[in-house]
Amino acid sequence: MSDTNDVNDIWRLLAIMARLRDPQGGCPWDLRQTFATIAPYTVEEAYEVADAIDRGDLDDLKDELGDLLFQVVFHARMAEEQGAFDFRDVVAAISDKMERRHPHVFAGMSIADSDALNAMWDAEKKKERLAKYGEAADASALAGVARGLPEWQRAVKLQKKAATVGFDWPGPAPVIEKLKEELEEVRVEFDALAAAPGSADVRDRLEDELGDLLFVAANLARHAKVDPGAALRRANHKFERRFRAMETMAAADGVQLSDLPLDAQDAYWNRAKAAEAADAEAGA
Repeated sequence: MSDTNDVNDIWRLLAIMARLRDPQGGCPWDLRQTFATIAPYTVEEAYEVADAIDRGDLDDLKDELGDLLFQVVFHARMAEEQGAFDFRDVVAAISDKMERRHPHVFAGMSIADSDALNAMWDAEKKKERLAKYGEAADASALAGVARGLPEWQRAVKLQKKAATVGFDWPGPAPVIEKLKEELEEVRVEFDALAAAPGSADVRDRLEDELGDLLFVAANLARHAKVDPGAALRRANHKFERRFRAMETMAAADGVQLSDLPLDAQDAYWNRAKAAEAADAEAGA
């Protein structure tokens, strides 16, 4: 596709968005939207992009990337209506930023290795924050970690930031020991909850300890160089696959899982696992 057609395609999308937001004959739903009401859709579309990638569905990925691009265009249009910035400003800002943050590509700078590249990247982002906020810039090593991230992702980013100043476990072994410690603290709070089920203080402590447990689990994934989101997504897929297999097996036996006691349901779970293992061995 030619550059001219590429530009025309973008202008067509921008014109569609402008028409949808036109007070005279536009779409009532689109006209009602604000940055705040659209933000959840933007996040949802980003997850749908990740889901298409996870499934290896490139046709779906094309559609989902279009949906995500439309979200960018939507926000830019609302900002343009307020006189703040427009889509061209968004493109210029990201283009300038990418060139600025990649001097080894665009300015002939020599970078020794990936560690040096990461250090340069962090230094450039710090410089950008200082230029933007001046003395009000956050000088903490944890600066720049967005609060709107999924919490597991934010946990890993906070841990990586802390590690840049040496605040990190030297390897997975002490993290595993800490995980055991946090699990025991969770067990203690569950015992306290059993003794006082109506206690708001106990429930608050339990939430706190569960948070600590999950935070350390995310840290363990980081030390394993495993994305905790990808690992959990994999576990979700596995659970869904096996549970659906349980339902199919039960239906073939003329029963419903909801009518069975837990031990009978567990038997179907074990059958589903065994069948899955047999299929994997046969396909190996």
